[in-house]
Amino acid sequence: MLLHLLPLLLLLCLTSSLVQASVHEYRSERFMTKGNAFVFHGGSEGIYSSSPSDNFTSDSDSVSFIRFEKITFRRPEEVSNRSSLPIHAVVFEVEDRENIGGSAYGGQRAVCCTSDLAKLGVCSHGEIIHHPSAKDLGWPQVFGVSLGENELSGTLPTRSIQITRTGMYNLYFIHCDSDLKDLVVEGKTIWKNPSGYLPGRMAPLMYFYGFMSLAFVLLGIFWFSQCARFWREVLPLQNCLTLVITLGMCEMALWYFDYAEFNETGIRPTVITIWAVTFGSIKRTCARIIILMVSMGYGVVRPTLGGFTSKVVMLGVTFFVASEGLELMENVGAISDLSGKARLFFVLPVAILDAFFIIWIFKSLSATFKKLQARRLLVKLDIYRKFTNALAVAILVSVGWICYELYFKSKDVYNEHWQNAWIIPAFWQLLSFSLLMVICFLWAPSHNSTRYAFSGSSGDSSGEFEKDDYTLTLIKPSPIPSHEVKNLPETRSLQGDKEEPDKDLEEDKRE
Repeated sequence: MLLHLLPLLLLLCLTSSLVQASVHEYRSERFMTKGNAFVFHGGSEGIYSSSPSDNFTSDSDSVSFIRFEKITFRRPEEVSNRSSLPIHAVVFEVEDRENIGGSAYGGQRAVCCTSDLAKLGVCSHGEIIHHPSAKDLGWPQVFGVSLGENELSGTLPTRSIQITRTGMYNLYFIHCDSDLKDLVVEGKTIWKNPSGYLPGRMAPLMYFYGFMSLAFVLLGIFWFSQCARFWREVLPLQNCLTLVITLGMCEMALWYFDYAEFNETGIRPTVITIWAVTFGSIKRTCARIIILMVSMGYGVVRPTLGGFTSKVVMLGVTFFVASEGLELMENVGAISDLSGKARLFFVLPVAILDAFFIIWIFKSLSATFKKLQARRLLVKLDIYRKFTNALAVAILVSVGWICYELYFKSKDVYNEHWQNAWIIPAFWQLLSFSLLMVICFLWAPSHNSTRYAFSGSSGDSSGEFEKDDYTLTLIKPSPIPSHEVKNLPETRSLQGDKEEPDKDLEEDKRE
């Protein structure tokens, strides 16, 4: 029966985020009843192979292994008056999962040897049923310890298992003794790859964040040099972009040091992880707010956000809180400790807020386009057209990647393709960085930055822009009769509006 539940157990354990430390500690953990067995999941990690060695020691730097240290099983005193059945540690590669368990006469599969199987002579009653792997006769690895009469605890001998085949490895502690239903396990296991203690799924991300740190440094050098050269022309919007670039540099550097420390010690540095998560949440929030502000025409066709300021700030604060909670849950806490509904509680708010941002952004872009077209501000219109195209491409690519991600996870139930899993989080970082580069290119400080800055003489005002932009139309003023002297100031105002687009047209021709 457990074999029917084993895929579900693996799914719950293997789909956890990359938070499982290479040092798995067990603090009085209890066993769960599954079928005719009592099971505790000791860990799952992708491990790269190392060369077989007859003189294998766990102190070697380039050796992959799983080491058991002080694994102790404790039982209550009231059931210590007799010897127990063996308590097993079962280590297997995910491809060999079908080699655990068996059935008599084609009946229901079980992990613990049943009386029918014992009569057939295929196993001993109370033992774990397992068959040799087709790829390596020494696997799965099954060993254990029994508790003698009046013994309250038993300890597995310190042992290291060398990994000579790349794969996703799983550890389960299993026993078949119903008197040990209150048994607890203590101690730790250490999982190591040839390059360090970083889990195999996470190892490529350390180099990726190193690359991204360099990319942000290069972008920062370009941006800061432009700001220094044309410091007199720097606009408030460009100062906001400077903040996002700085946050991105800090975030990528913190992630790199987080993974490097994890790889060195085998224990994830919680403080660095929390700082990396926080900088990332602030950066994502600021980036979305800036894109929304640009879409609303801030600094280009309006000097302030006017009555929308409080709404934008409220949306940004709400998104930051939701994003911070999700990232802390995925990177600091273990997802396997949360049910599907609990995880959905963190994911759903971020998805809804992201959708709200997208709707508001494109609605604001539509209004800004109408405003620019009505005033014939062709230079600004060209910049906004490029910005809108880049944003639309990013949205389409995101939707396509989400579909691929769902397909990838649906086809990889047991994480057999764990070596490619790092590409999924890396893609989102690359996409956001690419969009940031486009925005920096369009709004880079230059000697003629004022060509896309707000100009008070153009008649734009935040109050006017908050009105219904769909009512704007191009009306060519007719000649005013000489006797209508009282309308002369209005005529001059209209003429001033006409001169401003001409000025933008001339500027566009010069470019």
